[in-house]
Amino acid sequence: MAERIISVARFIPAPPEQIFDLLASPEGHLAIDGSGSLISPKENPERLELGSTFAMKMKIGVAYSVTNTVSVFEENRSIAWHHGAGFEWRYDLEAVEGGTQVTESFDYSKPGGALLGLTGMPKRNKKSMEETLKKIEALVAPA
Repeated sequence: MAERIISVARFIPAPPEQIFDLLASPEGHLAIDGSGSLISPKENPERLELGSTFAMKMKIGVAYSVTNTVSVFEENRSIAWHHGAGFEWRYDLEAVEGGTQVTESFDYSKPGGALLGLTGMPKRNKKSMEETLKKIEALVAPA
């Protein structure tokens, strides 16, 4: 199966712990959504952990709900989740002098990913990811 992963990275002048706390909170996802597709979180745990499930009301053309499962959880370093189709969103945090290098990735290499690629969604996701990282920075390291 072809590897289909897109990613963006950004230096954020804040400690990894502060950024990770935002990512580990389903409620925080609405504030950092760079795609504009999140409407609201559904009933979710207050803080995610490995194996947690969380659901979001979304809208891309039409309204729908998606349930995600946390597949990677390394406190203050990495967090990832996937939905039923297996496409995975991942954040990797690396402490560097003066802050954190944050890399957000979208892995759509599961079956159906080639079709997703034909829709232009991965290219739109990349722009959304850049916006998400800007929003994270604005929340954790305000000017």
